[in-house]
Amino acid sequence: MSLEKPYLDVPGTTIFDAEQSRKGYHLNQFCMSLMTAPNRERFKADERAYLDEWPMSEEQKQAVLARDLNRCIAQGGNIYFLAKLGATHGKSFQQMAGSMTGMTEIEYRDMMISGGRSAEGNRYIGEDGTAQPHRQPQGSSTKAGL
Repeated sequence: MSLEKPYLDVPGTTIFDAEQSRKGYHLNQFCMSLMTAPNRERFKADERAYLDEWPMSEEQKQAVLARDLNRCIAQGGNIYFLAKLGATHGKSFQQMAGSMTGMTEIEYRDMMISGGRSAEGNRYIGEDGTAQPHRQPQGSSTKAGL
């Protein structure tokens, strides 16, 4: 029986929970390996060969090769581990975050300086309480049912 995960209804958000941690274990361990200079050099010399030393899925390897951080996260990557991948290629965390949002580093910086993203569009599905009827108190009506 799987655990109830009421947090999964936040659009555009991947929550790094135990399931994601298990899914991305080897991807994240690969990233941690990049903390040492010899491993960074080996990876940069032949990325595919180095990735093939890790028991990651092909999807995870392709996401790394494409530098697609959103795809890496979907495949169980944790941004704090993925930061090692960015640093290996001389990318700052700000540059990485910008790439994940479809913005340039400057656009991302300016957005964050001006107060961050608008909360509009970042609401969870059914924020009015109708997304998860199984969580409604017994006997109460939902807005959708009025």
